[in-house]
Amino acid sequence: MNYFSYKALDADGVIVRGLAEGEDIGSVYGDLASRGFYILNLKKASSAAAYLRGVLLSRKLQRKDVIEFANNLSIMLRAGVPLLSALGDIIATTENKKLNGIITDIKKRTEMGLRFSDAVDAHKNVFPDVFVRLVKIGEETGRLERSLLDIADHLQKMEDLASAIKRALIYPAFALVTTMGALIFWLAYVLPKIMKTLMEMGVKLPLITRILLHVSNFTQAYWYLIPLMPVAIFALFQILKQKERTRYYVDRLKLAFPIVKLVVYNKLLALFSEQLRILIVAGLTINRSFDIIADVIGNEVFKRAILKSNDTIAAGSRISDAMREHPVFPPLVIRMVDIGETSGNLDEQFAFLSKLYIKKLDDISDKMGKMIEPIVIAVVGGLFAVIIIGLMLPLYDLISTFGKGR
Repeated sequence: MNYFSYKALDADGVIVRGLAEGEDIGSVYGDLASRGFYILNLKKASSAAAYLRGVLLSRKLQRKDVIEFANNLSIMLRAGVPLLSALGDIIATTENKKLNGIITDIKKRTEMGLRFSDAVDAHKNVFPDVFVRLVKIGEETGRLERSLLDIADHLQKMEDLASAIKRALIYPAFALVTTMGALIFWLAYVLPKIMKTLMEMGVKLPLITRILLHVSNFTQAYWYLIPLMPVAIFALFQILKQKERTRYYVDRLKLAFPIVKLVVYNKLLALFSEQLRILIVAGLTINRSFDIIADVIGNEVFKRAILKSNDTIAAGSRISDAMREHPVFPPLVIRMVDIGETSGNLDEQFAFLSKLYIKKLDDISDKMGKMIEPIVIAVVGGLFAVIIIGLMLPLYDLISTFGKGR
């Protein structure tokens, strides 16, 4: 894709400028003209402008904004309000400027004769692919309001899933930051003063105390490196993630570490179930759905299991039998898929599974503090025990020396 800068007149005669994306200048010209623009100037954008465009496009609307739009439009259509009137009412009451501009453009395209789904598809950088697919199904079946409700329900589940994960990670993140803060304070401020006093008194320092002294000196001299360490680790991790083999072993480790597995495993099962449910509702085949989910699942272990299952299904196997060959899919998922295949309601079974695993994540996030607390106490206690021992040993020697002197 290339980017092109343009200057044009809109339907109201107002001069507008912007960047458009397209294969070539002809396709971009046609797209802008179809939106009612009279082109004054159109040229290929510089690489810097293209980069800026990419940055801007990456800042998508929040999922809750799209949920609100789909839900409000569904309600108005169910109430019998015509599509264009409903879009106009939503534009009049939408305070988010970016969303307002997008809906305005969708309305203009629809007024010019485009199907609503095609008008939405013009903003695929904002609306997920499943949004467009379900809108098309709604148009073809005459149940657009139902499709929009399905979209809102799906996106809300994804929002609930993301929220549950964030809540589960809050306590570990807080514990890590506070522990590191307290440790740095002791190493950089408290220990140096005590160590200086001991050394001035000529006390012989044991090995553990000397190690603490070196760590303290390093912390004082290179304190500015400490905030950079997480950044460096993150950057190194991103570089290593470029290799599929590294991603696979990291993802396998996530599924092996007990507390991390609780969050990651249930999140993956919830994501798999909900994505498969909505893709089935959107009318995609199981093979195509598995291909799409493999690309978005975000875990190499699950991805390999999904792709291998898909190959087995394509060879003629039942879905449940194909999934049963891979341990990442628990017996409950296999059983529900088997029931769905037999009864012909796979989407309902996956709806049940997605709700179940999102609920599990909610429960885990509520209990995470209690699960992590013993580990935090053990780690913090161990660190400060080392510091206290390192201080007490030379003090004990000093007291013993004074006792002998008497």
